[in-house]
Amino acid sequence: MPTPTNILVIRLSAMGDVAMTVPVIRALTEQYPDVNITILTRKFFSPFFRDLKNVTVYNADVKGKHKGLLGLHKLSKELKQFNFDAVADLHKVLRSNVLKRLLSINQFAQIDKGRAQKKALISGKKFKQLVTTHQRYANVFEQLGFKIDLENPTFPQPVALKGNLQQYIKSNKKNIGIAPFAAHDGKMYPLELMKKVIAELSKENNIILFGGGESETAQLDRIATQFENATSVAGKFSLNKELDLISNLNLMLSMDSGNAHLAAMLGVKVVTVWGVTHPYAGFSPFNQPDDYALLANREQFPLIPTSVYGKTYPKGYENAAGSIAPQTIINKIESIL
Repeated sequence: MPTPTNILVIRLSAMGDVAMTVPVIRALTEQYPDVNITILTRKFFSPFFRDLKNVTVYNADVKGKHKGLLGLHKLSKELKQFNFDAVADLHKVLRSNVLKRLLSINQFAQIDKGRAQKKALISGKKFKQLVTTHQRYANVFEQLGFKIDLENPTFPQPVALKGNLQQYIKSNKKNIGIAPFAAHDGKMYPLELMKKVIAELSKENNIILFGGGESETAQLDRIATQFENATSVAGKFSLNKELDLISNLNLMLSMDSGNAHLAAMLGVKVVTVWGVTHPYAGFSPFNQPDDYALLANREQFPLIPTSVYGKTYPKGYENAAGSIAPQTIINKIESIL
């Protein structure tokens, strides 16, 4: 088959998973500049791809006009006008499988999620590093004839901040982003311990708190008032502007969650705190040294990882991340900065 030049890439959710496509797509378009890419994803995620050349985003409204089988049929008709010669399915769910049939494009490559290996990992049968999600994405494009080198990545320059964004970045201090929340409690560092981390780091550094949703925003606003050099941007800006701010950070401290991947795709150093999940499942942020991942004590919590995404864990494991001492986090960040 001829090498495709007009590729539809499917990755509809979730935030971290979509963000992890960005370094791979950037490498692809830099190493193969004649290829045009269309990303099929949710409208909210469009800003992730804003600086990529030869990349456009097509918004999938899966909760509205593209919902259900009739909606997917409508979506396929909309997509056919672009005459794609290949599809790279980085999602591999029922929705993308249905789209595959409706689009009738011969060159179709799909991610191998490694479900059997992940099951063996969380069962404790094989505790070893699995193929990373970034490499799994790259392997899809290799099926289409594009071998991608992820070893020497490039990143966009920090965005020149304008208007009210300028007040959040301090030129006379190191700027540390902290995103203390995660989708599941088992992935979170206890907030009382995180306050100890913030208290120490805010003595010499500028702290910016990130999060989303009403509950997180309220909690982060309260935390920010307790420390002189801490501010919260939760709920204050669009995703575009949050990315502008993140691009100017010296470091991001995050759980195993979306903000880690947003910072990593922009080339920012990322320290991650892990609770009931583990980097071996392949979801570490892009291009970060192994020792930037701070892990819960497996002697104390031997069943880690209890699940791939942190949804399930045994009783008593909800605060596993708390087995990491605040001083360990502080020391790691100070040594990096």
